[in-house]
Amino acid sequence: MPLPVNAELGQVSELFMLLASIAYVVALIFFVLDLVKSSSTIGALESRLADEKSAPARTFAGVGARESGPTTAAVPTGPATADDSMDYGSGPRRGLARVAVSLTVLAALIHGAAVITRGVAAHRVPWGNMYEFCTTGAFLVALIFLVTLTRKDLRFVGSFVLGLVVIMICAATVGFPTPVARLIPALQSYWLIVHVSIAVASSALFTITFSMSVLQLLQTSREAKLLAGKADNARFLRLVPSALSLENLSYRLNAVAFVGWTFTLMAGAIWAEQAWGRYWGWDTKEVWTFVIWTCYAGYLHARATRGWTGTRAAWLSIVGYLCIVFNFTIVNIYFSGLHSYSGV
Repeated sequence: MPLPVNAELGQVSELFMLLASIAYVVALIFFVLDLVKSSSTIGALESRLADEKSAPARTFAGVGARESGPTTAAVPTGPATADDSMDYGSGPRRGLARVAVSLTVLAALIHGAAVITRGVAAHRVPWGNMYEFCTTGAFLVALIFLVTLTRKDLRFVGSFVLGLVVIMICAATVGFPTPVARLIPALQSYWLIVHVSIAVASSALFTITFSMSVLQLLQTSREAKLLAGKADNARFLRLVPSALSLENLSYRLNAVAFVGWTFTLMAGAIWAEQAWGRYWGWDTKEVWTFVIWTCYAGYLHARATRGWTGTRAAWLSIVGYLCIVFNFTIVNIYFSGLHSYSGV
């Protein structure tokens, strides 16, 4: 006999989700404040160095054989910024960024507790509907971002990533509220764990690369303006590596996520054969899963063999992610099919 759903624990999960969203918003504010403060500090430093460079050099003559050359002004060290290698700099610590990362860790811990308690309350894996898929996906986005921070200085993308995390949680709690319940028979399969878990992880990676592609477009525009001798109106991008470095890292992460999405497509086909007796039936959800795979396959192929780099590569990555969003929202809500049981 199946165990009954624990509605009280489900309410605890919702409380954890609310607390996590508050912590994410506060962390997002600190990431934005770090960009503003650090860009202002860099601007003040550049103005100071420009003034020192334009000042006349002073020389001092010694007595007799003792003579000193021109004195060299000590160059102050600016705030630690992410260089093109995205390694952590050796300059002073960015206090606001450290607070933002700490708050993100706290929010992710609370978020993880919300996801786990949801699963315990339902006695199953917590990704059986749109609410659970979205909240679990948001958790993996934050988790992957934090894991990456242990190796690379990606704090410059923190405001973009956490902004998307907050949007995903809000969409889940406001747009797709779903009480804790058991799965319908069609979803009661171990393939749910394999198929959906890989899909969530891949989507989380695609979310991070989407943020980096947007930053790449902004940085490309800024670099073009600087080459043309125009004023730098986006000083916060001084904390962001070059557009080429962003593109290279985004390409590597997209390649990893694409492998995961390929397994998602394959596992879904195997599950469909077990559930409905056919591997492929041109269901709307199946078609859009393949469309997403085609978009990212075209992106990887075009960049690797056709020289589609720069803004064209960034736009292909963005289009692929928009297809994911369309598949998860519009297709699930407005298109009927065998996957309509995902529900809201």
